[in-house]
Amino acid sequence: MTDAATIALGCDLGATNLRVAAVQPDGTVLSSIRRKLDDRAPGVVADELADGAREVLRIVGASPESVRAIGIGVAGQVLGHSGLVLVGPNLGWRDVRFGRLVEERLSRHVRVVNDLSAAAWGEASVGAAQGATDVLLVFAGSGVGGGMILDGKLYEGPGGLAGEIGHVKVVMNGRPCGCGQDGCLEAYAGGHNIALRIRELAAQGKAKAIVEAAGGSEERLGGAALEIAAEAGDPEANAIREEIAAYLGISIANAVTLLNPQRLILGGGVLMGMAGLKASVRAWITRAGGCEQVSRMSIHDPSLGDDAGVIGAALLALGGAPS
Repeated sequence: MTDAATIALGCDLGATNLRVAAVQPDGTVLSSIRRKLDDRAPGVVADELADGAREVLRIVGASPESVRAIGIGVAGQVLGHSGLVLVGPNLGWRDVRFGRLVEERLSRHVRVVNDLSAAAWGEASVGAAQGATDVLLVFAGSGVGGGMILDGKLYEGPGGLAGEIGHVKVVMNGRPCGCGQDGCLEAYAGGHNIALRIRELAAQGKAKAIVEAAGGSEERLGGAALEIAAEAGDPEANAIREEIAAYLGISIANAVTLLNPQRLILGGGVLMGMAGLKASVRAWITRAGGCEQVSRMSIHDPSLGDDAGVIGAALLALGGAPS
């Protein structure tokens, strides 16, 4: 049986999946579970999280009451330490007091943070950014988000809302974003929105090579099919991919120029699953970023994989510092 006083629970809540893990203070994941979210209603998700937490704790032989801390990373904008999710674009949430919902079910205080802040803390603590005091992490997956470690501390801003690179504007009055505004980076480079855009083009009789790469399946119209068509030399697919790369690369380059990080961590399903897009994004960062800032920065893949968020959330709840 594991000594519960030596572990924390780390939870990673994305748009489609929930992960819960038992994590030691050194970042070791003792056990974890993953659940698909078929219903994203806040109360249902809180039930799933609490049930998953109990399942993980049964595996390691601990109870919720005896665990040292519980941290939750949520794909959304979280107001400070309040546990209030102001907006979760891909969850369909607005003004959800998710921390309170989980606390009611587990009878324990929880710390709720943005999922990319949690991932940044995980990578800085025991991953690809270990040893660096100034880190920028950007993930392009279902959505686009970022996390920042500045002077060895997680930087969330006075309201806990810093790092929302996915909601910087790249096209004024552009495509609608799930956050409620228009022209956000996520509206062009988030996986859900890439797929939506391609489906729109296909409905207009365009994107034929991408449709072919998807085997004619509407469900498979997305980044992977776009990458295949672009690599095969289709001009339309190449133009779309390069537009996405430019928006992502220039936005990240501007953040690099502003923050002057030691390390840049680039990850997420879209970037990691589209090698050509990723290469182009890196080229744009080099081209558009401040020369001195870029020259003093190294770019890395995340090293913790899916564990970055659960590890970071757990360690943040424990109140530790990157080693």
